[in-house]
Amino acid sequence: MDLGKTYNGFKLLEKERLDEINSEGMLFEHEKSGARLFFLKNEDDNKVFSISFRTPPDDSRGVPHILEHSVLCGSRKFPVKEPFVELVKGSLNTFLNAMTFPDKTMYPVASVNDKDFVNLMDVYLDAVFYPNIYKYSEIMMQEGWHYELDSKDQDLTYKGVVYNEMKGAFSSPESILLRKMMESLYPDTQYGVESGGDPDVIPELTQQQFVEFHNKYYHPSNSYIYLYGNMDIMEKLKFLDEEYLSNFTRKNVDSTILNQAAFSSERQMTIKYPISSSEREEDKTFLSMNYSVGKAVDSELYLAFDILEHLLLETPSSPLKKALIDANIGKDVFGVFEPSMLQPMLGIVCKNSNESEKDKFKQVVETTLKDMVNKGIDKKLVEASLNIKEFQLREADYRGYPKGLIYGMKSMDSWLYGEKPWIHLNYEKVLDKIKSELDNNYFEKLIDKYILKNNHKSMVIVKPEKGLEEKKEKALKEKLGNFKKKLSDSELEKIIQDTQKLKKRQESGDSKEDLMKIPLLSISDIDPKAKRLKLEEKEEDKVKVLFYPTFTNGIYYLNLYFDSNTVKEELIPYISLLSAVLGKVSTENCYYEELAKEINIYTGGIGYSAQSFGENGNSHKFYPKFVVRSKVLVDNLPKLISILNDVINHTKFEEKKRLREIIQETKSRIEMAIFERGHVVAANHVSSYFSPISKYEDMLSGLEFYKFISDLEKNFDSKSEEISKKLEEVSNNIFNKNNLTVNITCGEKDYGNFKSASKDLFHELKDNEICKVEYNFDLKPKNEGLMTSSKVQYVAKAYNYIDLGYSYSGSLQVLRSIANYEYLWNQVRVQGGAYGSFASFQRNGNMFFTSYRDPNLKHTVEVYDNASKFFANFKADSRQMTKYIIGTISDLDFPLSPSMKGERAAENYIRHISYDDLQKEREEILSTKPEDIAGFAELISSVMNKNNVCVLGNEQKIKENKDIFNNMVSLFE
Repeated sequence: MDLGKTYNGFKLLEKERLDEINSEGMLFEHEKSGARLFFLKNEDDNKVFSISFRTPPDDSRGVPHILEHSVLCGSRKFPVKEPFVELVKGSLNTFLNAMTFPDKTMYPVASVNDKDFVNLMDVYLDAVFYPNIYKYSEIMMQEGWHYELDSKDQDLTYKGVVYNEMKGAFSSPESILLRKMMESLYPDTQYGVESGGDPDVIPELTQQQFVEFHNKYYHPSNSYIYLYGNMDIMEKLKFLDEEYLSNFTRKNVDSTILNQAAFSSERQMTIKYPISSSEREEDKTFLSMNYSVGKAVDSELYLAFDILEHLLLETPSSPLKKALIDANIGKDVFGVFEPSMLQPMLGIVCKNSNESEKDKFKQVVETTLKDMVNKGIDKKLVEASLNIKEFQLREADYRGYPKGLIYGMKSMDSWLYGEKPWIHLNYEKVLDKIKSELDNNYFEKLIDKYILKNNHKSMVIVKPEKGLEEKKEKALKEKLGNFKKKLSDSELEKIIQDTQKLKKRQESGDSKEDLMKIPLLSISDIDPKAKRLKLEEKEEDKVKVLFYPTFTNGIYYLNLYFDSNTVKEELIPYISLLSAVLGKVSTENCYYEELAKEINIYTGGIGYSAQSFGENGNSHKFYPKFVVRSKVLVDNLPKLISILNDVINHTKFEEKKRLREIIQETKSRIEMAIFERGHVVAANHVSSYFSPISKYEDMLSGLEFYKFISDLEKNFDSKSEEISKKLEEVSNNIFNKNNLTVNITCGEKDYGNFKSASKDLFHELKDNEICKVEYNFDLKPKNEGLMTSSKVQYVAKAYNYIDLGYSYSGSLQVLRSIANYEYLWNQVRVQGGAYGSFASFQRNGNMFFTSYRDPNLKHTVEVYDNASKFFANFKADSRQMTKYIIGTISDLDFPLSPSMKGERAAENYIRHISYDDLQKEREEILSTKPEDIAGFAELISSVMNKNNVCVLGNEQKIKENKDIFNNMVSLFE
C-alpha cells in the first residue's frame, strides 16, 4: 500500500514499522465521512476490531455510560432487543464488550474466525451508528433509569441497570476515592464529572438529552476505528466503506477534551462514605496526595511515570511505601498512575488511616521524596523497576485479554489527544532514552519537577460515617414520596403505563424473523477436535517434571507445585498467609528490601499462591497445592534458581514488624476485593457449606480467611510469637522434595539448561518422609446474610449435583450458557435491574447461581428457585441450539498464551482430566439437544431445594429479609 493513495474510500496517511510488537502500523482517513482508522498488521490470528468515540460528559448523569449499554439494545439491521447478548450466545469471540472511560467510549471485539470477526464488526457498527434508542424510550429506561410504579398505592422507586451498577460502584470507598482523585485535580474539565453516572443525579437525565448526546458524538467524524491482526485489509476497508461510512458526510464535531489550568496551590477535598452500624469509624479513612503529570502524548513521561510509580509504591523495597508504613499513618499504602487521560494523574494512597493523620501524611510524603532527590535513589531499585516493566512490555502476556485489545487501548492514549496512535507502542527508543539518563539523576529530576515543585496537586480524604446510607435512603424515599404526592392522577397513570410498557417489552420475546437477522456461524465452522495440550512427563533427581514444549521467545515459565495436604487442618489459613509473606520478609542471606530488588532485576516476577484442584468427577476429593510461579529469561535461569532456593529454604519468619505490615496489607486487599468481586465471594462462601474443596478455599482466600487475618491483625501483639512459629511449621511441612511436582514451559532446545540448573533447586530441599493429612471438615448449611454498607446485593445459591446422584456432562456447559444469557439475564438483569447474574456447573459437581450489584434480594432467590420450571419447558429450534453451542465452544477455545497453556496442561494433569475427557466434553457440547437441556430441570430443582443461600449486601435489606437466613453477620468490624 502506497502513502497518499486511496483504498476503498480510505486514504493512507502514514506508515510506521513497530518492531517491538512485530507489526506495521498504518494510519488511514475515510475521505467522505472523516473517520480515522489505525491498522496494526501482523501475523496474530486473534483479530481485534474496535470503534471508539470521544465522549466528554458535561455532568454526572452518566449519559456516556448509559449510551454504551443502550446502543447494544437493538439497531436498524439487527432489531432484536439484545443483539449483544445474541452475539455472546452464538459467537466464537475471544473478546466482546464495551467500555466507558472519562473521555471516550470503546466498542471492541475479537475473534480468531474471520467470518465471525466480520459478523461482530457488522453488529457493532450498526449498533453505534443506527441504534434503536430513537424508536424506543424503554431502552434508556431499562439501561439507565426509570420511575417504577405498578399501582397507585405502591411506593415510587427508581430502577435501572446503570443506576444499580453505579450504586454498587459508589458503595466501595476505594472506588469513591479513585473517582474523587480525578475530580479534585481537574474540576473544570470532563474529568471533574462522573462519566459512569452518579446515582444521586442519574435520575435527572432525560430521554431528549440522552438521544442528543448520541446524535452529537456518534458520528464517523468523531470516531477512531482500530483493526489488528492477520487479515485481508482491503476486504475490511471495503466493508467499512460500503456498508457504513459512505452513508455519512464529514462534519465538524466539537468533542474537545478540556485542559485543566494548573493550580496555584494545593486543593483539598473531603468525602464521606457509608459504613454499617456495627463498624467502627477509627482506622477507616483514606488519604491521598494526587498530582497532575504532564500530557498523555508525552511518550517518555508516560512510560517513565509508570516505572516511577512502581519504584516508589509497589514493591517491598519501595522507599515511599516503606516510609509511610514505618510512620504508622495507615495500614496499607499503594499508588495509582492513570495515563489514559489528557493530563495523566499520579496518586499516593494511604488506606485504613484517620483524618487526624493528614498533615503527617503529607509531611512524610514530601520529606521522603526530598530525601530521595537530595541523596539520590538506590541504583539497584531503579534497575529493578525498569527491568520488571521492560519484561512486561516484551512478554505482552495479558492473562486472558487479547494483546491486540491492549495495544488498541494504548493507542487511544495518544490518538484521542491528536498524536499518532503508535507512540506508546513504539517504546524501544523511549526505553533506551530513559536508561541512558539514569546516571544523570533521571528519576530524581522527575520527582522534583512533577511532585515536589508541582502546585497542580490535591489531597483527597475519604472518611467513614455510620448511618450515612440509611440517611440517604430515607431522604430518597421522602423525595420520591413527596414527588408522588404532587403528581396528578393522570401523571401517576402515565408512570404506571410506562412501567407496564417497559415490563411488556422486557418479557416479550423477539420475533423469529428478527432473530434470523443476527449473523450466525454453523456447527461446521467449529473444529470437532479438542485442543491438545501435550505434556511430556519427565523426572529429574527423583522429582516429577511436567514439560510443556512451546515457543516462549526465550522465557522460562517455571512453576513449582508442592502438595500442601501435609499441613494440619487448624493451620490451613497459615498456608495462605505464607504465600503473602514469602519474598516480602528477609531470608538468612538477604534483607527483604534487597531480595525484592534481586527478584525484579533478574526475573520477570515470582508469585506464591495457595490453591486447590478438584478431582475430575469427584465431589469430595481435591488436591491442595502451594504454587510458586516464576518467569525468567533463559540467561538468568541460574539466578532465579538461586533466589527460589533462598526464599523456599531460608526465609526468616521472626521479623515481627514486617509480619504486622504484611498482615495489615493482606486484610486491606481482601476488603477491596470483597466489594469488587462480591458475586464470587458469596458463591464461594455458600459452597463452603457443603463442599470440602470450597470449605478449604474459603479458609485460604474467602470469608473464613478474612476472619482469620482480621483476628491476627487485631491481636498481633499477643500472637506475634505464635504467628512466626506457625509460619515456620507450615513452611517446613510444605517445602519438601517428596512433595514437589515441577511444571516447566519453554522451547524444546531450552529444556537442557533447566535440567542442569534444576539440580541446584532440588539439592537444598528437605528430603525427609512426609505425612499427609485427611481433612474432615464440619460442613453444614449456615444460610448467612453478610451485612455491609453496600447499596446493592450479591445473592448466591448452591449445592453439589454429584452428591444428589447426577454426573458431569459437556451439555451442562451449554446449560450454563443458556442460564447466563437467557434465563438469568432476562430475569435478574433486564427485569430485576441487577448489573449481572451468573451460573456455574463444575466438573466436581459444584453448581451455583450468583448475582452482581443486585438491587433485589428475595426476588432474586425466587428467580433461582423458579429456574427449573423455565428449563423443564425449554424449547429451541436448530438455529437457537446452534447459537448456544457455538457460544459455549467460544469459552472453551479461548486463545492461550504460552504460560497459560503450560499451566492449563499441568492443572488438567493434577485433576486427572485426560484429552479423552476433553474430547468427550466437546462432543457432548456439539451434540446437545433441547431435550437434554430440559432434562436438567430436575438437577436444578434438586440443587435449589437444598436451599443453601448466602447474601452479601446492604444491612437494612438483609434485616428486612431475615426469614431467609439462619445467621445475619456484620462482615466488617
